[in-house]
Parts: sequence; C-alpha cells; structure tokens
Amino acid sequence: MKQLRLVRVTEFNNATLGVLCIDDSPEMVTLEDAWRDNERRISCIPVGRYTIKLHRSPKFGLTYQVMNVPERDHILFHAGNTHKDTHGCILLGLQYGRLDKDTAILASRSAFQKFMDSMAGATEAQLIVIDAYGGGRVH
Repeated sequence: MKQLRLVRVTEFNNATLGVLCIDDSPEMVTLEDAWRDNERRISCIPVGRYTIKLHRSPKFGLTYQVMNVPERDHILFHAGNTHKDTHGCILLGLQYGRLDKDTAILASRSAFQKFMDSMAGATEAQLIVIDAYGGGRVH
C-alpha cells in the first residue's frame, strides 16, 4: 500500500503550505486553507493519520478522497492555485508562487496528473499529515 506524508511547513496569507511525499520521496508542494478549527470548507484538516480512497468526483473527476476526517467529508486532492480554490481540500502544485497578491502553488494540473500517475491506480493509500512548524492540531 502506498504511503503518503503531507509535511506542512508554514501558514502564510490564509494558506497552509506543505510538501507531499509519496513512499518517502518528496514529489510536489501542497496548499490548503489555514487552520480554522476544522470548520467545513474553510479549514485544513487536523494533523493525523488517514486512509485515502480512489473517488470519482462530479466536479474533479477521478481523484482521491481523505476518509474519516472528524466532522468533515468530501476532502479531496485536486488542482487549484490559491486558498480560494481549496474549499477545505488539498491542492497540489510543482512550485510556490504568487497570483494576484495571493500565496499560490503553480503548475497545479501537471502536479495533479503526476500525483495520479504516482498512485498508479491504487484504490487506497495511507496519509499522514504532520505540522513541521509546530501547529500541533491532532485528531
């Protein structure tokens, strides 16, 4: 089973920035909402261990959904650039940048395709979310 680790490195300008490792290899950068007490659609998910499952989203197509997030559902990995695109989900990119003065991740569609290719059709995987900057919110 694939092992994913999302290492959050900072919160900056309404966004939580991180690095996604797949089987211990850093593969891409991430952008999530800032921590807002795990509120639906406006907060990143709590630090913890999760299962992700292959999922067909009406909006994003084939992707992976983070399962068993306390008080939350429909947390997806998908393409997007700024915190305005997250809606509580995890965005993937190849580098950090700025878009219209917002903190952003760039080459998001390419990163999402790389992610899906890296998962090689796995129906599920393990995800560990860590705050390296000392956030410490655990479920």
